[in-house]
Amino acid sequence: MDPQDRELQEALAKAIGALRRRERSSAELHAWLIERCYPAAVAEGAIAELVEIGELDDERFAFAYAADKRDLSGWGAQRIEGALIDRGIGPALAERAAAAPHEEELDRAVGLLLAKGEDLADDGSRTRALSHLTRRGYDYDLAYEAIRQAERAGPRAA
Repeated sequence: MDPQDRELQEALAKAIGALRRRERSSAELHAWLIERCYPAAVAEGAIAELVEIGELDDERFAFAYAADKRDLSGWGAQRIEGALIDRGIGPALAERAAAAPHEEELDRAVGLLLAKGEDLADDGSRTRALSHLTRRGYDYDLAYEAIRQAERAGPRAA
C-alpha cells in the first residue's frame, strides 16, 4: 500500500470515528479532516468514499438536525434553515428539511409561550414574546398568531 492510500485509509478511519460520535454534514466533516492536517485531496477522497458506502448523507443529516432542533430546542423553521446552511447544507435541502406544517409550527410556538407562563395582557409582554419567538426562528406573522392564541389560552393552560 502506497503512502497516499495509507493516508486515505487513516483519514477514513478517523472520519468514521468522528461520525460515530456525532452526525455531521459533508462540509463539516471535510473541514474537520482539513483541521487535522489532511490534504484537501485526501479529505475529498474520504468524503466521496463515505458518501458511496452510505456513512455520510447530507439529506439524512439535514432532516435529523431539523427534527432535533425543532423538538428539543423549540427552534422555528427560519433558524433551522439558517443553521443548516451554516453547516454546509445547500439552500434547497435546508429549506425542505426545516419546513414544518403551519399548524405544527404554530402549536410549538404557542407551547413555548405558555411554558414561559408570562401574562400577555400588556403591550410590553407581547413585544417580549414576539422578540422571543422571532429569535428562535419563527416567522413574524406566525409568532404574532401564536401570541394571540397563547393570550386567549391564558397562563393556566401550560
